Amino acid sequence: MHQECKLSVITINYNGLEDTCALMNTLPLEDTSMEVIVVDNASHEDEATIIEQRFPQITVIRSSKNLGFAGGNNLGIQAAHGKYLFFLNNDTLLYLKNIDKEERVKNIFQPLIERLEADSKIGIICPKICFSWDGNPIQFAGYTPLSPITLRNHSIGFGETDYGQYNLPHPTPYAHGAAMLVRRDAIKKAGLMPECYFLYYEELDWSLMIRRAGYDIWYEPAVTIYHKESQSTGQQSSMRTYYITRNRLLFVRRNNHHVSRLLSYFYLITIVASKDIIKHLINARPDLAKATFRGVNHFIKS
Repeated sequence: MHQECKLSVITINYNGLEDTCALMNTLPLEDTSMEVIVVDNASHEDEATIIEQRFPQITVIRSSKNLGFAGGNNLGIQAAHGKYLFFLNNDTLLYLKNIDKEERVKNIFQPLIERLEADSKIGIICPKICFSWDGNPIQFAGYTPLSPITLRNHSIGFGETDYGQYNLPHPTPYAHGAAMLVRRDAIKKAGLMPECYFLYYEELDWSLMIRRAGYDIWYEPAVTIYHKESQSTGQQSSMRTYYITRNRLLFVRRNNHHVSRLLSYFYLITIVASKDIIKHLINARPDLAKATFRGVNHFIKS
């Protein structure tokens, strides 16, 4: 199978057994041209063995250490044999209801692969991403560019009801880490995911690395993936707050230069971080205020 493997699907599991198994149940595991790799990022319990027992046709790798999003995916890349690699968050679903197996195999990945094969300049292709709840509003239909100083941008269509208004493929400056199909040749040229982030911002940085290597990134709405969103870290967790605070500064260090870097540091530290700390204290969340302070402090000391 390895010699003829066209597609490798890679997902990271971290204390997310039920989410990972739910994703596995929506994948076309019977497709012999595809391999599925689950990297268990040192879950507290031995979830790798349970996943392997439930789905013997997939490859499960148990890391003895939590390597973060990039490190776990890089471990999967090194084990993968596919010409194309599809990175999926474990809290995503390919379908919200059961459909015929033959239709599953035939339809889900082919439009993304066809888009890559139609243009050798495309390094990453992302599907439409919708939330898995409340009528499935859109989460991602491409990104707008980041402002070089504020790092602000927005996900096109975010929160909108999907009635087909974003059903035309188009280039996008960044990939969405929840679901992205990547050409192996682009990885060879640009390098593996940057592991310095651990969590958040690594797919944005990787997108820039791949674009600097001469590739484009596209949004392809012929495929829709459904996302539960932040099941492993929580929307208002100290971990999420810490890494977002630290990593946006790290992103600036790695990608901005000269005056824009200094202006961005000033804005993110003196305005954004200060405002976040005050907001968290007002909302009686001293844990999030401390996480914000630690994120800035650790970045400055790094």
